[in-house]
Amino acid sequence: MRSSRLAVKIIFFLNGFIYASWISRLPRIQDIYHLNNASIGIMLLSAAVGAVLAMPFTGWLIIRNGSRKITLVSVILFSIFVPFIPLMPGYAALIGLYFFMGISTGMLDVAMNAQAVMVEQQYGRPIMTSFHALFSIGMMLGALGGSLFVKLSPNLLLHLSVITGGGLLGIFWARYRLITDKPAAAAEGPAFRLPSQALVGIGLIAFCCMLGEGSMADWSTNYMEKIVNAERTIAPFGLSAFAAAMTLGRTFGDKARAKLEDKKLLVISSLVATAGLLLSLLFLNAIATIVGFFIVGLGLSVIVPIAYSIAGNMTGLSPGVGLAMVTTVGYTGFLFGPPIIGFIADWQTLRIALSFVVLLFTLMTILALRYQPHHGDTA
Repeated sequence: MRSSRLAVKIIFFLNGFIYASWISRLPRIQDIYHLNNASIGIMLLSAAVGAVLAMPFTGWLIIRNGSRKITLVSVILFSIFVPFIPLMPGYAALIGLYFFMGISTGMLDVAMNAQAVMVEQQYGRPIMTSFHALFSIGMMLGALGGSLFVKLSPNLLLHLSVITGGGLLGIFWARYRLITDKPAAAAEGPAFRLPSQALVGIGLIAFCCMLGEGSMADWSTNYMEKIVNAERTIAPFGLSAFAAAMTLGRTFGDKARAKLEDKKLLVISSLVATAGLLLSLLFLNAIATIVGFFIVGLGLSVIVPIAYSIAGNMTGLSPGVGLAMVTTVGYTGFLFGPPIIGFIADWQTLRIALSFVVLLFTLMTILALRYQPHHGDTA
């Protein structure tokens, strides 16, 4: 049981680590292919679209093949795709590569969470946030590793090849320790299913949360510099505080879930995130904004893991199918949120645009208050 938990944690860690490794080298990718910011945006959008298209079908694939097999296939593909980033013959090929990278990460997000749900079921207590904490830690270390490689060598292929080699070693160790779930005997039916009524509420909570996560990741530094007028050396501290709080909240989130039922923790977390963002918007001071972003990170940290746990334990659905529904809805918020914030910021101001996120956090709070645990949920 412990080896299965460690194996799933390794997969979560590698997902975050490999992602942050290449995302931290975006300036180098931009130089190699002579891309402007708009071209980079299209490239990233291609990956996001691939992920969103893959997620609804992954539940069906898990039913037919088991989550262990889909987890291994998707994480291996993702690892192998990454070193090809600097080797594409042109921009069009790069777009295609990122689309397939998005498909692999979309499948991985559903399958590894299905594995995490099964480990949680074995333990009989909430442990989902501990897996997501490893993803956050992987992202932090991947970004630090990217900075280290920038200093050691400008060779992007060398950097990404080393990352892939290390990742494949971790996958090799984990492959026999993941939980083997047998394919369903009858897997007939449509290739994907739309969210059921029982999952719509929890899916919308995930949507609001992930839209907030994406907005913080993409716009917090800009807000610090352009709206708060913080110095350029200070501006990234807002994002760092948010990321640190996300990691901290996920590290201790399982203890909070054990003490509080999921509904109560969802409500409290939503209120905390709303209060933190209001603090950042009402007081245009660098310290107040950084503290506010930290509070937002604490509030959001456990919401998606709880939503995934609920979806994976929903009565009448396999973990893969329930997770496919909620991850698709949630990731849509992560995908479309930051561009929406940008459009509103161009129309009005970034401060007003982030006020839209406050409204969504308020909606998230209302949905959490109205959430009714179903039989089979972990709440």
